[in-house]
Amino acid sequence: MKFKLPKLPQTPSFLKNKYIIASLAVFIWLLFFDNNNFFQQYRFSQDIKRLQREKAYYIKEIEKDSIMRQELKENPEALEKFAREQYYLKKEGEDIFIVKPDQR
Repeated sequence: MKFKLPKLPQTPSFLKNKYIIASLAVFIWLLFFDNNNFFQQYRFSQDIKRLQREKAYYIKEIEKDSIMRQELKENPEALEKFAREQYYLKKEGEDIFIVKPDQR
């Protein structure tokens, strides 16, 4: 009595090619295990976008502050107003009442 072994499924021919196997191994290595893997590159690109937004914000702030600085240099009334509002400065014999909104 002969025993017949069940037929094993045929291995696709592209899996027998050593160049394709090597290429797949390198691709998987680069995708997951390398220092500059896909996930690290994605995080880097997100950081770059965030830093570019911060850069744009600070450039606008610098422009706004330089306009304010120029105004304070040229206009003594604006300088006095700024000093009174920001640093609560006052003249001799003058009383200041600071009213803060109710914080709930």
